[in-house]
Amino acid sequence: MAEMLDESSSIESTTLNVYRTSATVKGGRRFSFGALVVVGDRSGKVGVGYGKSREVPQAVEKAQKYARKAMKTIPMSGKTLPHEVEGTYSSSKVRLIPASPGTGVVAGGTVRAILEMAGVTDCLTKCYGSTNARNMVKAVFDGLAKLRTRQYVEKVRGKELGQTEIEAKIAAGSKFATFAAKGEKMKGPVNTVGGDRKGGRGGNRGRRGGPGGDRGGDRGGDRGGDKGGAPGAAPTAQQ
Repeated sequence: MAEMLDESSSIESTTLNVYRTSATVKGGRRFSFGALVVVGDRSGKVGVGYGKSREVPQAVEKAQKYARKAMKTIPMSGKTLPHEVEGTYSSSKVRLIPASPGTGVVAGGTVRAILEMAGVTDCLTKCYGSTNARNMVKAVFDGLAKLRTRQYVEKVRGKELGQTEIEAKIAAGSKFATFAAKGEKMKGPVNTVGGDRKGGRGGNRGRRGGPGGDRGGDRGGDRGGDKGGAPGAAPTAQQ
């Protein structure tokens, strides 16, 4: 779960993984912890850091400090990537594919955390090779470092490229995007099944009480009749 680090700059932090290592010494085992943390402002800036310490909170704090120093600006086209890119590190390979609005981030936990911290809301991903968290993180950042915007390419080449395929998808998808209506919020549905069931039970119990009185009167009359005369007749006076 994301943790707010700085409210003024809207920097959030997410812990990707915590590693534990132990060293056997003369007095027993000595444990050490390492934390892999990614930070971002959800507006195009993201960074990753790795810290080690004897305690988990201190390791996470160190990783957050290193990640904030390593934050980089990611080129974006709306809320997705400007073009398809592939990043590699060691035996891990990650392919990042831009998507139209409403697609969401289709990725695993490690890649999803990085893209969400960067502010990407629509993207398709595919991982090949090793799925080690540290290797995948470096592969993702290797791919993000290769991104170039249309304006940058036009400036370098000295030519106008026009509207790209991704920009056309974003423009087409924005027409069908839903917007929140202003005013009072719609009330949620009310569950009346339980109320009907309770009312029915209460009514049945009340009905059971009515016949119970009749049964008591009938039984009392029958018993009195058996002892002193005809059933239901008034008791006779003794002479």
